[in-house]
Amino acid sequence: MSGPSIYNIFPPIAGTTDQWVRWAEHARRMGFDWIYLNPIQAPGFSGSLYSIKDYYRVNPVFLKTSGGSGYEEVELAFREMRQLGLNIMVDLVINHTAIDSPLVKEHPEWYSLDEEGELLHPSAIDPADARNVTVWGDLYEIDNEASTAREALWAYWSDFVRHLVRLGVQGFRCDAAYKVPAPLWARLIEVAREAAEGPVLFFAETLGCRLEEVAELAEAGFDYLYNSSKYWNFDASWALEQHESFQRVAPSVAFPESHDTERLFVSCGGRAHVMQQRIAVTAIFSAGLQATMGMEYGWKKPCDVMGATTTIQEAPGVILVDYLRNINAIRRAVPVFSEEGHFAPDPFFHGETILLEKRSGQHAPTAFIVVNKNWDRAQTHALPEPLYLLRPFRGTECSAEPVTEVELEPAEVVYGFRERVML
Repeated sequence: MSGPSIYNIFPPIAGTTDQWVRWAEHARRMGFDWIYLNPIQAPGFSGSLYSIKDYYRVNPVFLKTSGGSGYEEVELAFREMRQLGLNIMVDLVINHTAIDSPLVKEHPEWYSLDEEGELLHPSAIDPADARNVTVWGDLYEIDNEASTAREALWAYWSDFVRHLVRLGVQGFRCDAAYKVPAPLWARLIEVAREAAEGPVLFFAETLGCRLEEVAELAEAGFDYLYNSSKYWNFDASWALEQHESFQRVAPSVAFPESHDTERLFVSCGGRAHVMQQRIAVTAIFSAGLQATMGMEYGWKKPCDVMGATTTIQEAPGVILVDYLRNINAIRRAVPVFSEEGHFAPDPFFHGETILLEKRSGQHAPTAFIVVNKNWDRAQTHALPEPLYLLRPFRGTECSAEPVTEVELEPAEVVYGFRERVML
């Protein structure tokens, strides 16, 4: 089965539910088969999407009409997206709530306490400098592990998952999955699949956690993890090692940018060919690919979870719509590019170019990826054997004859095959 190609519609930037559908149509034209929406529930006083106040009400800024919970309108939008042949994924945030959530007063026993017996604000330590600690003052941490009323708490989350499945949700991005006990995830996965008419997939957001924390999620039964290939500069083995380690738990999803990161256009210095390089490698690195709305237009403004609005939609810095359509077509046509696979060990990291050999775990043909690491100068790379070449910078046509050497434009990525690929 081919891995998912996911398009992240960031709801505050997209606007109301009818605009979600418009952006979903755009994503479908680019060849994406999944839509991912960040939290759509009513937020607390801070306005952060991830500071959920009421799980059973929709954020009013996303609604065309007032009254009711808003989920009727969301259900209609989801139905229209599914009619386009798209799958729907939403965020599942169960490790904390807004401090002004009614649950704080109704069920204080569900929350973690600090050393003074006060409700605990979640925090994170900067792995690069333990002195830098971020505390989220608008959140209280849920104690899913040791709450004295754990069964009632887990039942609440189970009911909420059933509610979303009934709306037509087919996938869940599990926020900070490593901060929630694996047995709870296992229960929610079982609940979702019992409630659904078709498959439901669970994606674990694990960025920034230690490898042992990822390993602890193995018993949960996740379908996918998110990997860190975005941060790889082709100069060390860590990304390939993570790739091999993670798949012992589940296959993974790669992304050139996310709602949590700097925009790709900015990190690439506004250079379209460098953006294409990052996309071309990310797209074939693992089973899944995820892109954030606006990446195809070279948007510069970040996806602010607390202050983003439709005014963040920008005039294009670049236009990569056709390029992303081609990349998704290549992923569909080359089986090893949309599965997790295995990379051959010990590529040469220290030259101006790098060659990766991706081997299938499902008996699909091997593929090769040649990357010019230099953004400014062309390079020549000798191939290990005669290969047919597909140059995504130029289109989707594979070379008519195999070659033993490839000339690469600045930052160019070329795919190589032992047999000619036809799209």
